[in-house]
Amino acid sequence: MESVNKWYNEKLGKKTVDNLRKNSFIAYYFDKLSEAKEYIEKNIKENEVIAFGGSVTVLNDLKLHVIAENHGKKVLNHNAPNLTAEEKLDIRKKQLTSDLFITSTNAITIDGKLVNIDGVGNRVAAMIFGPKKVIIFCGINKIVENVLDAMKRIKFISAPKNAKRVNSKTPCVETGLCIDCNSKERICNVITIIEKKPTLSDVEIVIIGEPLGF
Repeated sequence: MESVNKWYNEKLGKKTVDNLRKNSFIAYYFDKLSEAKEYIEKNIKENEVIAFGGSVTVLNDLKLHVIAENHGKKVLNHNAPNLTAEEKLDIRKKQLTSDLFITSTNAITIDGKLVNIDGVGNRVAAMIFGPKKVIIFCGINKIVENVLDAMKRIKFISAPKNAKRVNSKTPCVETGLCIDCNSKERICNVITIIEKKPTLSDVEIVIIGEPLGF
């Protein structure tokens, strides 16, 4: 069964990578998390100011902020502990002009579109324009058939879990289901669909053949 899953994941991942490349993105597929970490470490070494969007995949699974710190890089991470609201806002703004912005995506369609929902908007803004280079990581579990399936995945899997992660007091934290609430702490305020690589942005997408984040 494990070999069958690996074969399916590789086939799905490489098909998605092919379609991302048709949409003018730079895209790669790695079977294992360790291989992806080696690749990103090379990119971290080549840049000085490294910024991180809020991402379980990047910060928890890959711990890339730790790698950047160990290489003596200037790290812009608004998820770091003990920051004031003003400090977080300042970091978010500085991330937009970083040398390298690293984040994940809520979903990728097989035909190569990136679909995201954001609360503040800084993560999706940096994915589209600003940083010299953007690298977006995606576990195999985030690949979906189409944009409609992407929205379903985000609304009923990603958003409730992310709301719980950031301690939002929203209905979905209790129910696990999106009800399109009007809560002041709602994290689903901005929806983006990136169909092609933004013209003036250097965007790379790395798909990993393992389930990562949510």
